[in-house]
Amino acid sequence: MSQKCDICGKKPAVGRNVSHSHKKTAKTWGTNVQKIRIRTAGGSVKQANVCTKCLKANKVVKA
Repeated sequence: MSQKCDICGKKPAVGRNVSHSHKKTAKTWGTNVQKIRIRTAGGSVKQANVCTKCLKANKVVKA
């Protein structure tokens, strides 16, 4: 499943873990994306990957 939100476009963030000895390793922070059925503006129903922030903000209407 894609880790990108279809509504806001949020993707996984990338960065580095820095240890106490200042050793740096690559790290990714995944998004909390759910696959849900939504109702589009035209009234049809389709499946979409939506992040939980968009769900809480009522940016989509569940089918």
